[in-house]
Amino acid sequence: MRDCTSTSEITYAAGEVLGRTLDVDRVGYGEVEPTTDTLVIERDWTVPDVASVQGVVRFRDYGSYIEDLKRGRDVVIDGLAADRRTNAEALREAAATALVNIPVMERGTLAAILFVNQRDARTWTGAEIAFIREVADRTQVAIQRHKAEARLNDLAISLEEQVEQRTADRNRLWTLSRDVMLVAGFDGVISAVNPAWMTTLGWSEQELLTRNFLDLVHPDDLIATQNAAGSLSEGSVIGRFDNRYRHKDGSYRTLTWTAAPGDGLIIAVARDITAEKDQAEALRQAEEALRQAQKMEAVGQLTGGLAHDFNNLLTGMMGNLELLQVRVARGRLEDIDRFINSAQGAGRRAAALTQRLLAFSRRQTLDPKPTDVNRLITGFEEMLARTVGATVDIEVVGAVGLWPTEIDAGQLENAILNLCINGRDAMPDGGRLTIETANKWFDDRAGQDHELPPGQYISVCVTDSGTGMAPELIQRVFEPFFTTKPIGQGTGLGLSMIYGFARQSGGHVRIYSEVGQGTTVCIYLPRYHGDIVDDVAETQRIPAEAAGGQTVLVVDDEATIRHLIDEVLEEQGYTVIGAADGAAGLKVLQSGGRIELLITDVGLPNGMNGRQVADHARALQPGLKVLFITGFADNAAVGNGHLEPGMELLTKPFTLEALTSKVAAMTKAAS
Repeated sequence: MRDCTSTSEITYAAGEVLGRTLDVDRVGYGEVEPTTDTLVIERDWTVPDVASVQGVVRFRDYGSYIEDLKRGRDVVIDGLAADRRTNAEALREAAATALVNIPVMERGTLAAILFVNQRDARTWTGAEIAFIREVADRTQVAIQRHKAEARLNDLAISLEEQVEQRTADRNRLWTLSRDVMLVAGFDGVISAVNPAWMTTLGWSEQELLTRNFLDLVHPDDLIATQNAAGSLSEGSVIGRFDNRYRHKDGSYRTLTWTAAPGDGLIIAVARDITAEKDQAEALRQAEEALRQAQKMEAVGQLTGGLAHDFNNLLTGMMGNLELLQVRVARGRLEDIDRFINSAQGAGRRAAALTQRLLAFSRRQTLDPKPTDVNRLITGFEEMLARTVGATVDIEVVGAVGLWPTEIDAGQLENAILNLCINGRDAMPDGGRLTIETANKWFDDRAGQDHELPPGQYISVCVTDSGTGMAPELIQRVFEPFFTTKPIGQGTGLGLSMIYGFARQSGGHVRIYSEVGQGTTVCIYLPRYHGDIVDDVAETQRIPAEAAGGQTVLVVDDEATIRHLIDEVLEEQGYTVIGAADGAAGLKVLQSGGRIELLITDVGLPNGMNGRQVADHARALQPGLKVLFITGFADNAAVGNGHLEPGMELLTKPFTLEALTSKVAAMTKAAS
């Protein structure tokens, strides 16, 4: 059996041994197909005058003894008449009057059968049956060994074919790849390169072999490349590494490498990304140009709207002053109050416009204090109702346990008032306005959605039942001077001012709207962790005459403002000393004269701002009262709204009454 080269030769050899030894007519070995109860016989051994049963044999055609074989039992029949399990006629026609079937089991299942047939009846001895069983076992072992050897041989052939195929694929990849491939020692000496080096960098294989790849690296990338090679020698794998290699023509190409150590060598693949980097840079420049164009467009819109409004206001001021001058020159004084009031009104509107612009740019001077927003809204609810009119119902829904927030209460009032006016204008036939407050806790995801750091916030939302806004309109509503109202009915600064105020206060504004369904505008403000101190006593206005005869130092680089303050305060009995910058003001203080109050602009020229002047002045004269005046203040310069005791703030433009009242209050405290 060991010399046989196929399973059919093995089964025939077994059959011949049994047939000649036992002097029988037929011997065969077949594998069982369990689903069909058939026996597949490759080749059987027979005496010359007995037909072969080679092929597929159906067990049920010859009886029911297949059930015993399935249970692993030998089937031994001496004669057909003595066994009811057989189909005697079919077996007799097959020259199998006496027969022995030995089951071959694998994992408890019938896998094959070795059968012995005799034309005439025969009594089988125990020794004969044992011999048949021994041959069946050896045949099974031989067949299994042969199949295993065949599988191993097929596997070896398959592996060899796979290796050959993979080697061919690798060689094709090495040859055809547009990526640069490199094999080198850890010392940098090149041992193999692919043809892509020629197309990418112009170097041939002969020019590169035994050369150190570091010779081709851009000098600025040399240290980083050496460090990368060092990490490879320590066993690291490099997923991406970019550097520049010198082309044969002297130019440099940017390559991105993937590299790993293997068999004591560096195995690396690189892709030329020079064009991609150039495209990325071109895209960056194009985006920068677009941003610049958009910026200039926004500046154009801003300056155009600003020029339009200020020209109107200046025309009102200059025209009324010119008429006033003519009337005074002619001695006609009976109607001059009208021109004065008109000019002052235009000036106040210009001041309001400037304040809104500063709010939009987040540069307005704020006076943030811990505030109970529910109480603030309740305090001016009646004024809101009068402003929006009788056709609009206002409902205030204040959250229970609303957290405090640290904001400029006056600016928040203005913001809510603007939102209510916008809501009223969106409901020409009347409707409902709802002002609602709530506590909000934003996690990382919610913070990203609202463009705010994670944390605790309060929300103030104003909702109208009006016409709503389209998405493309919502994207533009915060732009300065953008308005959907008819000419002359809106400046387009209301929402931009609210946006600037909220952002400067550490919060944000969001708009939620659908056409025909109304609009909700929510202001989100950071929570204040602390208590609110109630001001029990209202501030009493102190008459200017109560605190005359004291010395006031005024530091402002604008001569007209210095002279104005000088004129006003001297009329109130103060002694006023003027200085054009911080250095001149400090010289006055260093002279030793007693100063009761320092009035200084925050933005001063020559390298010293108002806060620095105040700090130096207090070092010279501890406890000196300081009044900051500013029209465009860097909040950091005045303590971000947290002024030291004895310091106050007055925002330009201010009324003379506000100035004299503030000075009187501060000088009285100083005395």
